[in-house]
Amino acid sequence: MRAAFWAAPKSTKDTAAPLPILFFNGIGANIELMTPLADWFMDRAIVTFDMPGVGRSPSPLLPYRPWMMARLAARLLDRYGIDRVDVMGVSWGGGMAQQFAFQHGRRVGHMILAATTAGALMVPGDWQAIAKMAHPERYMDPTYMKRHFGTLYGDDPAEAGPHVARISEPSRIGYAFQLAAMAGWTSAPWLPLVKTPTLVMMGDRDRLVPLVNGKILTRLLPNAQLNIVKGGGHLFLVSKAPEVMPIMRAFLDAPVVHQKKAA
Repeated sequence: MRAAFWAAPKSTKDTAAPLPILFFNGIGANIELMTPLADWFMDRAIVTFDMPGVGRSPSPLLPYRPWMMARLAARLLDRYGIDRVDVMGVSWGGGMAQQFAFQHGRRVGHMILAATTAGALMVPGDWQAIAKMAHPERYMDPTYMKRHFGTLYGDDPAEAGPHVARISEPSRIGYAFQLAAMAGWTSAPWLPLVKTPTLVMMGDRDRLVPLVNGKILTRLLPNAQLNIVKGGGHLFLVSKAPEVMPIMRAFLDAPVVHQKKAA
């Protein structure tokens, strides 16, 4: 497995250092695609890894399930000597972030879920966008991504160039196993047990994951708030970075407070 650890510079201040960020990427997405995120959080350590068959991680020998990857992520944190983290996931990785917070809640400070769902109980997006997204060619052929960027994500096609330039082709079996890993999976039954303070961020132009899915997550999680990114498509973390990153930073920098939702 290929992992990455961006170490934050050591502070000379007496205040406690912010928690590292454990980041789960979208389906088929390699480590390099989250580089813009690292640029916005240079004061924090960031830990992420390529899923089996993605980027430079070897292809999986057997199918896997989300709970297995959550356990693997915990072992990775142990390797780096990290006890607690803020966890963040986008799209497919949002499901993994939820799974990690459920299995390892004591190790999680805050959680950010971006453009994601509760799994099998999701409200589906535009069928044309879903059909194109499920095809591995979107990572294997840069021209495919550029041609269908607006249909796939609902973002400005002008954003396609920098994003495509960072793509590394996943293996076909790695991509297929990643799709299969979430088949039938849903966090809905146990999300009410996840007390982690959570920021749910959704784009109102997302063609893959409609906004209503964020409202479902916010309703199920007992300590969650919803932020709607106006004009944001599925890749608003990239296309709207100057707008959304300060919101994410403010959330992660706030003290961990467990609040009870009003009925």
